Amino acid sequence: MPPFTVLHVCMGNICRSPMAERLLVLAARQRLAKLGSGAALEDLLRSESAGTGGWHEGEEMNPPAARQIRLRGGSVDGFTARKLTSGHLAGADLILTATADQTDYVHALLPDAAHRSFVLGHLGRILREIDTAALPPASTEPEGFAARAAALVVAADRGRGDKEPLPGDDLDDPWGRGDQTFQRVADEIDESLYALVDVLLPGAPRSA
Repeated sequence: MPPFTVLHVCMGNICRSPMAERLLVLAARQRLAKLGSGAALEDLLRSESAGTGGWHEGEEMNPPAARQIRLRGGSVDGFTARKLTSGHLAGADLILTATADQTDYVHALLPDAAHRSFVLGHLGRILREIDTAALPPASTEPEGFAARAAALVVAADRGRGDKEPLPGDDLDDPWGRGDQTFQRVADEIDESLYALVDVLLPGAPRSA
């Protein structure tokens, strides 16, 4: 069974979406370690990214974005920017965009992706309202993980209904700005991604 694939989308694929791509991997690895699971993350989850524009295709990550990932304990090895294609969207189980405009771009490029594409900040809010007890049991086995992840996407799509993202759900574009801005944006990305990991790989129940 192929891993559950999350595709992160921003404009140039050198700042926001690369941070989200690598920070999701970091958060999931940390959670698996806390669970004491011997599962290989690569068997469960694939995190990728792309940009709506191709100006930076083939380039490395923007240095301040790379710094934020390294400071948090993640890796930037092997990253190169790429332009979003319909093939990338078709191969993704969950699509997370930096802004609502980019979600609109995704829908125009592949209308069938609408039910599994969200502004990252909007998804973070939706996850707080989902009845996680109604999802398949949490698992670190590939089949069980994929079943829960797929059900989560369906529940999130149902949960948003016809509610549009709020302006505050958009991530600022930090390109050309200082490390403080990159840190703030990375913190916002982390907040939403940790909410996602909390649902996909919930921690052990607390003892009474």
